[in-house]
Amino acid sequence: MNNIEHFVTKSTSAKEFAKIYLNYVGKLLTEINPETIAAFIDELEASREHQNTVFIVGNGGSAATASHMANDIGMDVFKKGTDEKPLKALALTDNISLMTAIANDDGYENIFVNQLKIHFRPGDKLVAISASGNSPNVIKAAEWVKKQGGRVIGLVGFDGGLLRNICDIVIHVKTPKGEYGPVEDVHLVIDHLVALWLQYGLKERKKNF
Repeated sequence: MNNIEHFVTKSTSAKEFAKIYLNYVGKLLTEINPETIAAFIDELEASREHQNTVFIVGNGGSAATASHMANDIGMDVFKKGTDEKPLKALALTDNISLMTAIANDDGYENIFVNQLKIHFRPGDKLVAISASGNSPNVIKAAEWVKKQGGRVIGLVGFDGGLLRNICDIVIHVKTPKGEYGPVEDVHLVIDHLVALWLQYGLKERKKNF
């Protein structure tokens, strides 16, 4: 029985479960190393400065987070932070026809790496999101980017999986295996934290010049 099952079993009402769950996610957030988030932000700021592209990948709920993050650090930073140097962010989860074509012709494990082989340029970075850290298509994309000399930032959960040892920077939500919900919750909070710092930080710096 993982923590979530235990929380549901011990709760006598939805209200009690809500309180326990919120406290648990809050605890997970306090356990994240803020230095890894700062390092992630540094990578994004360097990408914006040098006009490199940040590619983002994930499956399932993490695919939704990838799309969400591309919107937040791309268009929202451009719109609210600065219109002079956009942060180029592209979620490789968003072209359904392309992903299904690759999956059908070359296998699901290639849906991200085949796109990277077309779009990746020196200096570009990959954000790999995986609760388990073991998704074959995410691992393959991360390994390929590393072989090109690129930087990989991982957002992982559970024990970090294989991805933890491939990435240059790892933001790790440490939970028992199978607790996808809390891990994905924390990953989204990190997305908003990073995007807000970029948006308002760039806006403030622009005002001071």
